Amino acid sequence: MTLTRYLPILLLLVATTASAADDCIPCHREKTPAAVRQWEASAHARAGVGCAACHGSDHDRIVKGEVSVDAKTCGRCHQKAYDRHLASRHGMGLHSGWGCTRNLPERDPAECRFCHEKGSAKALTGVQCARFLKQSSEMGATGCNRCHSVERSCASCHTNHMTDLAIVRNPNVCAKCHMGPDHPQWEMWQTSQHGTLYASDGPSAGPTCQTCHMAGGDHDVSRGITMSSGGTPYPSEKAEPAREEMVTLCSRCHASSFARKELDRDDAVRTQSAAILKEAEAIIWDLSDHGLLDPMPADRPPHPLRGKVLVTDGQMLYEDTSHIERLYFKMMKYDFARTVKGAYHQNPAYTHWYGNAELKMDLIDIKAEANRLRERKAGGAGLGASAAPTTEMQIEERLKALKNRVSRGAISEAEYEKEKATILKELPEKGR
Repeated sequence: MTLTRYLPILLLLVATTASAADDCIPCHREKTPAAVRQWEASAHARAGVGCAACHGSDHDRIVKGEVSVDAKTCGRCHQKAYDRHLASRHGMGLHSGWGCTRNLPERDPAECRFCHEKGSAKALTGVQCARFLKQSSEMGATGCNRCHSVERSCASCHTNHMTDLAIVRNPNVCAKCHMGPDHPQWEMWQTSQHGTLYASDGPSAGPTCQTCHMAGGDHDVSRGITMSSGGTPYPSEKAEPAREEMVTLCSRCHASSFARKELDRDDAVRTQSAAILKEAEAIIWDLSDHGLLDPMPADRPPHPLRGKVLVTDGQMLYEDTSHIERLYFKMMKYDFARTVKGAYHQNPAYTHWYGNAELKMDLIDIKAEANRLRERKAGGAGLGASAAPTTEMQIEERLKALKNRVSRGAISEAEYEKEKATILKELPEKGR
């Protein structure tokens, strides 16, 4: 084989590359020289994929910001990677951290394209994030969308014009989003035995994020995961095959029995931690049922998705709330997540001291604050949660709280009637 044989093909490739970029390069070599250099060194340039192939040729629309190179654009050539990406959690990254902005002041109308096809009023998804909707447009763009744009932007990981796979094989590329108080997976990995082995002797000794979550270059980063991002276990029909996938993956380095035992132990940590969280949540709802939150939802700005009601699920806010709810937000969003994800990432310090210890101390703080609120309502007389009321007004308050519980489905109608009868027996003689 000689180079001469392939010379016509090489010349055609060079000619195609030049013609595809000729209209853009002269100007952009001056205005955006780094982008040009990156493209010239890329696999796209070598394959003759010029600027117009991705950006289009309508320069006016490009300048106005009406044209974006999104994941769908990349999917025209990289169909398999695109399909696998859409099937993963990255494929729901934008909408899980986004929300319809039409009612927000100073909104950017260009954002409509994230949820609507051009010319259509039908939304592509009904998922919205309450915390995003509470932010300023600047905070939303910088503090939310820089990570959550991963759904529609391959450049989130691959960068805009470079195609060197060394970039996306470096675990640091994951750290941009997967770090911080609510999901510090990168820090967990970096300071685990896996991360230490990698830092000492490279990927042959220690696995990276990509080794476990993108094995073989698979763009479905959700393979092998058995719970939602909030820590809720998947149903068995979904969880069991995912667990087998993860055990198979771990078995590349470990005995499958060892991997299964470790993952089963992590499941137990998740279950135990969820029970602690549930106990704290019940305390907050009980305070709300008795009108003891300060302020109550009716007395503060409405939740952007639910209105003036108590919200303690994944749409919970960290602003316009009460102090005890703020404690619970930290408990759920930070400490529960660190405990559970620390366990699955084989990091004992995150599992225990950054996670479990904080989780349990959160419960102490929440119980103390609940007692303070109850005592304040009782006029500082030291009336605890279990003290029996003696006045008709107190009986009425308990009945109202009981009605609140059955209305929101916390207890059944039968349980409601039974507890109601018990409370009514405590009425003073004159009130009977």
